[in-house]
Amino acid sequence: MSELIFYEFPLNERIRVFMRLEQLFLQADHFLQGKTVWDCRAMIASLLDILAILGRNDLKSELLKELERQSSTLTRMSESGAVDRNRLRSTLDELAVIGGEIYDCCGRLGGGLMESELFKSISQRSSIPGGSCVFDLPAYHYWLEQAEETRHRQLEQWLKSFNILRRAITLILRLIRLSTVPVEEVASGGFFQQSLDKNLPYQLIRVGVSRGLPHYAEISGGKQRFTVRFMTFETAIRPTQTEESIAFQLTCCAF
Repeated sequence: MSELIFYEFPLNERIRVFMRLEQLFLQADHFLQGKTVWDCRAMIASLLDILAILGRNDLKSELLKELERQSSTLTRMSESGAVDRNRLRSTLDELAVIGGEIYDCCGRLGGGLMESELFKSISQRSSIPGGSCVFDLPAYHYWLEQAEETRHRQLEQWLKSFNILRRAITLILRLIRLSTVPVEEVASGGFFQQSLDKNLPYQLIRVGVSRGLPHYAEISGGKQRFTVRFMTFETAIRPTQTEESIAFQLTCCAF
């Protein structure tokens, strides 16, 4: 376990959507490893959330734009003598391969999932609270009562519908997070603010806080500046900003 807890704040809508999908894929992975009916239900809920995001966004276009942007940035970096050319070429090849797969993908990303009549019926009831009860979806109830191995194979197949999307998002966010070296900062009285160079393509703010501190980081901001406030953690009353000076690790990811 890391000694730091990381808080991240996306600086544009594209990265915000990618991070939400990343979290949903991690949730799906977790519940896929479970063996109970409730794990199956939780995983399907994650898949439904992924489809909801895809339904509101032109992810294919956004992914291609971001992959092209990152490829162009790395290509310019290849002119510098201070880069690992083998690693750079490998990354450029990976970007090209994933970009090609997305470009060649017919229809909406993940659209194959709705070809399953069972999943389609679950999706149609998902907007109703508790809408997947036995009297609503007896076919779903029957499937949930099958052997764990049978359910697991089906869930794996449904998750594979998003393989290309997931690989692209994983690569994009990895490159962004590793694009800048972290620096040590101090928030005086629990408050820190910094301006951003408008000529640099800042995408993400990352704040690392010691796991032992009884405070959490609350980040806000935009393209020109951002603010970090360290709040006391309370469950019964409204949190307040600490008056202590807090040392933390800051990464302003510009890539």
